[in-house]
Amino acid sequence: MSPLENVRESLQSIKVNLLRTVLTGLIVSIGIMSLVGILTAIDAMQASLNSTFSSLGAGAFDIRNRSRGGPFGQQNDKSFPAITWLQARTFADLMGKRQLRVSVSTKVQGALRIAGNGLKSNPNFRVVGTDPYYLVGQNLNLTAGRDFSAREQALGPNVCIIGTEASTVLFKGRAPIGEYISVLGQRFQVVGLLERSGSTMKGTGGDRAILVPLVCANRLPHAGGALTYDLKTLLRTPTELEYAMQEATATMRAVRQDRPGQPDSFEIERSDSLLEKLDSLTGNLRVGGFVIGFITLLGASIALMNIMLVSVTERTREIGVRKALGATSAQIRQQFLIEAIVICLLGGLLGIVLGVAAGNSISLLVGAGAFIVPWLWMGLGVTICVSVGLLSGYYPAAKASRLDPIESLRYE
Repeated sequence: MSPLENVRESLQSIKVNLLRTVLTGLIVSIGIMSLVGILTAIDAMQASLNSTFSSLGAGAFDIRNRSRGGPFGQQNDKSFPAITWLQARTFADLMGKRQLRVSVSTKVQGALRIAGNGLKSNPNFRVVGTDPYYLVGQNLNLTAGRDFSAREQALGPNVCIIGTEASTVLFKGRAPIGEYISVLGQRFQVVGLLERSGSTMKGTGGDRAILVPLVCANRLPHAGGALTYDLKTLLRTPTELEYAMQEATATMRAVRQDRPGQPDSFEIERSDSLLEKLDSLTGNLRVGGFVIGFITLLGASIALMNIMLVSVTERTREIGVRKALGATSAQIRQQFLIEAIVICLLGGLLGIVLGVAAGNSISLLVGAGAFIVPWLWMGLGVTICVSVGLLSGYYPAAKASRLDPIESLRYE
């Protein structure tokens, strides 16, 4: 029999034992779906995060306060005091003289309730003090309203820009420009609405953020000690990054009065270093996802082997007839191997389709907007299906090929 005839015979056998084949194929498809789905979700989230970091610009770096770990995992800020408002403004002014823009921001409080329009929110919003460069530095866009004016940045009145979550919760999704909300016991007028950005990483994005002018933020009540300020330096071109980071480090050490020989009392991080950490993290997640999928496929291969052994037993007389008509042991073995591979491929193709859909759905649920078609993982899924079919079908096929034709014809 030619391989094509074996494929036709396999499909005919599948039709005869349809229910059993469907159940076996579903076991394989679940294994492939878990493998392809997990890997697709990881790739989709990474693509979204890569896009987010790239949009922030390769020519940018952040400076924030450094905290040294104390006993039992506690943070000890005494060795590295918070970056103060004066230090942040001094650094921004000094770097501004070198034609570099510096965005200064501070997180006032997190896990806050906000109120407005007669409604209240869950305690999952944060208040951030911002300067004129904050929206550009964080790649945030306005979908309605305006940014803070120069006068508002200088005087710090109670005005705010809100994210889409606040608009949805308090104002049912309509643009609340000119409306008032209550934050930290104070009344703020909404002057802008941020475009939806998603929450691909903790602390990033503006969907649950309430932005206020920095001067206003300095007056607001806040939890814990003194406010600490974060700095993002925006470069004209990425080629200036190395030199600008060295210059920023020297400038910040002078502003912070770090003594020679002592470590920096601040952390400086470039965007591509975040991408390297992200690649390392997603690499570990892929390994974990592959292990989970492999365990599921192992169960599927055992089930398939059992089904093929049952099939060999049921078709013993058929095997005897084929051998009596001149079929060789190699042809019988090839027939059952191809049948196992066909069952795996049918289940695997369904699993690949479901895996791609499930993986992209998971990424959308967690806030990543990227939809990808993972050709690599789809190809891997097909390869695994063929491998599982060969491994699971070889022993039953070998057993079938060794059957004695005389004894097989006598089998009832």
